[in-house]
Amino acid sequence: MGRAVPCIYQEKSASKSPWESGAGCMVGGGGRRRGCPSPPHPLSQGAILSPPVSSQCKILRCNSEYVAATLHLHGPGRGAAFCTALRSYSLCTRRTARTCRGDLAFHSAVHGIEDLMIQNNCSKEGPTALPRPRPPAPNPQGFESLDICDYERSFLYKHGRPPGFQHCAAFGDPHIRTFHDDFHTCRVEGSWPLLDNDYLFVQATSSPVAKGSNATVTSKLTIIFKNMKECIDQKVYQAELDNVPAAFQDGSVNGGMRPGGSSLVIWERSPGRHVEIRADYIGTTIAVRQAGRQLSFSIRAAEEVARAFTEEQDLQLCVGGCPHSQRMSRSPRGRGRVPAETARALCREMLPVEDVYFQSCVFDVVTSGDTNFTMAAHGALEDARLFLPDAEKLHIFQAGGASGLLYPRPLLLFFLVFLAPVVDSI
Repeated sequence: MGRAVPCIYQEKSASKSPWESGAGCMVGGGGRRRGCPSPPHPLSQGAILSPPVSSQCKILRCNSEYVAATLHLHGPGRGAAFCTALRSYSLCTRRTARTCRGDLAFHSAVHGIEDLMIQNNCSKEGPTALPRPRPPAPNPQGFESLDICDYERSFLYKHGRPPGFQHCAAFGDPHIRTFHDDFHTCRVEGSWPLLDNDYLFVQATSSPVAKGSNATVTSKLTIIFKNMKECIDQKVYQAELDNVPAAFQDGSVNGGMRPGGSSLVIWERSPGRHVEIRADYIGTTIAVRQAGRQLSFSIRAAEEVARAFTEEQDLQLCVGGCPHSQRMSRSPRGRGRVPAETARALCREMLPVEDVYFQSCVFDVVTSGDTNFTMAAHGALEDARLFLPDAEKLHIFQAGGASGLLYPRPLLLFFLVFLAPVVDSI
């Protein structure tokens, strides 16, 4: 039996880590190992799963970081990366040297690093690699925990297809385009909910467009993004005439300090006139604008979000439109503040297609006398162009009354040209 000696890198192989060479164990006569442990896996060491006490030697953490940095390095092309990992390993040992005096594993690692740097012609001066961060733990659904705050990505993962979306808008008088593509003009003076579901509450406050007028306009908008503990703190956004801020009420511009806080963000599109709020955690985008003396609201919401409400939350203008008692005709009647033909000419400059947006523009300009209302209808149409999932539903052609069927222009022409003669002959 030969004399036992420390096996500090007795095997001169650049491909082996310190643990593969049995650092700190003993080798007896004939090369037989005695008390040499298997290489420790980084995640099996309690020392790196919970932060060690500062007075303890942290060599296990250095070892783990080195193993993690070199596991993927193979072949002759690993040289520069391997030297970087060794320098980082050496730096880690120097930082923990004070608490590791007398620790055999520490001293074995120090000598082993020197040995490997000589074998691989590594310079002691040069870049060092930062420790590789551990990946976030997967959640039970099988995707990273932060993905829960990316609604579209999460939906695609779960269902194998992108989500569906719906669009609602309130602008001008106000005119309401519902999630179901109904279109109403309402008087609704006071505060009315546009949305009230599990994720969002949106309230519009209206006041008369002019003294003695039955027509009203939105003068205040309150939007509440309800608390979602995995992603955002509850946030409140409020806009009033001549005050369309690019921040929530608490002064923040995102969803807070939670991991998914950046999934709720405010973007200022036009200072004091147009902001966009992106709520990626619920697949929703909201636009708030001011044009003339009115505010407008547009939303693109995931279908699942738009439908997340109970029977008690039945009064939502974006869902059911205006109550029948509050609906108005868009056909200008009586003397307005601007002649109807003048209003039509002004609106045609911004809205060449004579759809419900055009009708609403004419109504608002005639009623209020404010030509800036052409911009309100134009902005609502542009939002619809961006937010509508189905471009064919962009234009709605409807009679000027408070209710009625939606007639796309080609279908209306078909009725007039082909079916009218048949009806006359009956």
